[in-house]
Amino acid sequence: MARTLLITGASSGIGAATARLAAEKGWNVALLARSADKLDDLAGQIGDAALALPCDVTDRDDLATAIAKVAERFGGIDAVFANAGKGVSNPGIEKGDPKEWHDMIHLNILAVLYTAHAAMPHLRKTKGHFVVTGSKAGRDHMKGSVYSATKWFIHGLSDNIAEEMREWGGRATVIAPGMVNTGFFDEEKPTKLQPDDVAAAVIFALEQPETSAVREIYLMPND
Repeated sequence: MARTLLITGASSGIGAATARLAAEKGWNVALLARSADKLDDLAGQIGDAALALPCDVTDRDDLATAIAKVAERFGGIDAVFANAGKGVSNPGIEKGDPKEWHDMIHLNILAVLYTAHAAMPHLRKTKGHFVVTGSKAGRDHMKGSVYSATKWFIHGLSDNIAEEMREWGGRATVIAPGMVNTGFFDEEKPTKLQPDDVAAAVIFALEQPETSAVREIYLMPND
């Protein structure tokens, strides 16, 4: 029976690349994001192994409903990739925009907590795996960066989740890439990490034997 991977932020970039690669590896993939059109298009490309669920992951009720639909459709959830996140247009503290901080913190931090909270009972049943997108910015101190601070939280949270899940045979991994060529940036970054590179790291973590728990994968572009 195929295993099932739930992905947030699945409509483009790292999330979409991970969905495609996971499906190629034989996983069912549940695709969560706000953009229904993009999700439907991606699910159409993947086929019957994909389930598109338009969802606002910062809304706990919306998220819980989507996760329940995934478990019902595929008979359970074996892994979750909490990938949804965003940055801000005005970096720094003094000249930053508190409204942007508010929205970013809700997506980068609270949505990850909501996802873990709602998914954990399902992952317990399968001794599953929780994967989350961190960042090089969550390992370095960056001048005035609130975004970096959200990723520091995620790196700490991932290890805490790993210790909790370890009690019942589950695992957790933070994927920490440097610059990735996604819509996060206004211009193409062809010499930097590509979404497929990060997707490969996610699958590597998920497909480790039961005796191995990869807690962090740190990726940097060669250029």
